[in-house]
Amino acid sequence: MSSTDQPRRDVILDVRDLTVSYRATKAVDRVSLHINRGEIFGLLGPNGAGKTSTLSAIEGLLKPGSGTVLVDGVDVQRHPAQAKSKMGVQLQATSFQGQLSIRQIVQLYAGLYGIELSDGQITEGLSTIGLGHESPKLFKQLSGGQQQRLSLFIAVIHDPVLLLLDEPTSGLDPQSRRQLWSRIEHLRDEGSSILLTTHSMEEAQAVCDRVAIIDHGTVLANGAPGDLIDQHRDDPLVRQAARGAVTLEDVFIGLTGSEIRD
Repeated sequence: MSSTDQPRRDVILDVRDLTVSYRATKAVDRVSLHINRGEIFGLLGPNGAGKTSTLSAIEGLLKPGSGTVLVDGVDVQRHPAQAKSKMGVQLQATSFQGQLSIRQIVQLYAGLYGIELSDGQITEGLSTIGLGHESPKLFKQLSGGQQQRLSLFIAVIHDPVLLLLDEPTSGLDPQSRRQLWSRIEHLRDEGSSILLTTHSMEEAQAVCDRVAIIDHGTVLANGAPGDLIDQHRDDPLVRQAARGAVTLEDVFIGLTGSEIRD
């Protein structure tokens, strides 16, 4: 179903015919996708497929050659400050100040967003992500999983309607990855809309309500993971990639090829 078929009040992110070019290279070629309220949407693609350029255009960091991006009905190019206030972003590489304590980081970013939090509210919030007893620790003393949980907490501190996650579980051990999955699903269940990029097809199949597979700047497939598996399970290239029952990763390889991308 296209974005124009969806009730506007239920569409939190509406990307229409987005094009991004770097000189003669077209990194994003008329990409259209939408994310509904309370939905986890995965953007999947090999290295160089156009994911980062698409994400940068959605964030308003990159001016597209054509097309529009609407966040909760607000045009990112025409009203960038208003659109950005509706978004929370968690980058793959967390860059918080290593010499600050967890509590100081929360206080800093709450202040930047104009949010007033009491010490009790900060303690309660950190307790919900399992860091209630770690608040005096410096950021650099946290494990990778703890850093990612704090980063996600900061990304939603201003209650954004759209959360952008760039490979949120990259480099985490299985336990930390599953904990972060649960946190992301909880945010979805509370009404947040989430766009995440990931190279983990297991992750996409486990937590995403819908996914889009992009390559060479073009969306090749879009739908619920189970539906994409059903639609492509008999494709010869997918069958060739499969080692047993067809998975989303087999569909991904069948559509984008098995060549290694740098």
